[in-house]
Amino acid sequence: MNNTRFATVIHILTLLAKFPGQWLSSECISESISINPVVVRKELAVLHQLGWVVSKKGKDGGTMLNVSSAEISMADIFNAVKNSNVLGKKNTCNDTKCLVGKEINKELGKLFESTDQIVIESLKNKTLQGFAAQFQ
Repeated sequence: MNNTRFATVIHILTLLAKFPGQWLSSECISESISINPVVVRKELAVLHQLGWVVSKKGKDGGTMLNVSSAEISMADIFNAVKNSNVLGKKNTCNDTKCLVGKEINKELGKLFESTDQIVIESLKNKTLQGFAAQFQ
């Protein structure tokens, strides 16, 4: 995963966890992250589909957590935004005449999957609540 989605979504969720019961606007959240509010709204749509957040439209609207921050693990967040393996993507090589080329993608698939599982195992016992507690 060579993008900032994981960091962005954790930032969004951490802000929401630090201000429970308060409606935070996408503009407010985007200022904290220094990104366009459209990007925040895109990620909020994903979080809404997961049921993790609720939103209210209007002048006094915004978004807040819909579940306890203790219920969301870092592994849950990782899986929600994962769009490729930690190690990236495989090559399109499939040269059946080459000793390496004919088998490499199968072996890379195993390596990529096992690496992703190591990351998920490392993250599954870390909660959003624990992460958010670091910020006073």
